[in-house]
Amino acid sequence: MGVPKRKTSKMRQRTRRAANRWHAPQLSTCSQCGTRVPGHTACPSCGYYRGRQVLTIEA
Repeated sequence: MGVPKRKTSKMRQRTRRAANRWHAPQLSTCSQCGTRVPGHTACPSCGYYRGRQVLTIEA
């Protein structure tokens, strides 16, 4: 089993852990109705994804 030769500095620890911080979800606007939708997801209000109808939504 590998054993570290030197103590990990506080800066290196914090830099490594900074990648695990929380990020707000990136929302894009729907091209048809303009609502905010997460990426790679069909719009729940109109049913469009990448410019074409993929879901049938009953009004």
